[in-house]
Amino acid sequence: MRTLLSVVTGPPTILLTTALVVVLCFWCLVAAGLTSVGSFDADANLRAWGMGGVPVAVAVSTLTAVAWFLSVGSVLVLVVCAPPCAATGLLRMVLPVAALPVAWRLTCLFVRPLHRLFPDEGGPPDRGRARGRVNHAA
Repeated sequence: MRTLLSVVTGPPTILLTTALVVVLCFWCLVAAGLTSVGSFDADANLRAWGMGGVPVAVAVSTLTAVAWFLSVGSVLVLVVCAPPCAATGLLRMVLPVAALPVAWRLTCLFVRPLHRLFPDEGGPPDRGRARGRVNHAA
């Protein structure tokens, strides 16, 4: 338990832990009815990041949780399995940062099936075609 607490509150994972606490507080506010899931939808468009079609809060919450779990899990495995040395210390700093792009790709995969649960969100844009018409100009 002491190792887990040390990993969760150690640098740089503490940044993801703080973000996770903010996400949990936001969802508590949503559960209490003080805000809505779509609060941030006008502020950001995640379609370019591959996470469009769901509310921003859902996508960012998923990204934060996945990054936190990957970060904590990888550092825990490192701490338990690797002997303490300079290379282990360096990896302990690099693994949480490396977890972010992996978490982003996993989040893109996780939110894709959620598109149909949020009908208010726009789907992927039509590329080169108007509805009901085919563009024959070449």
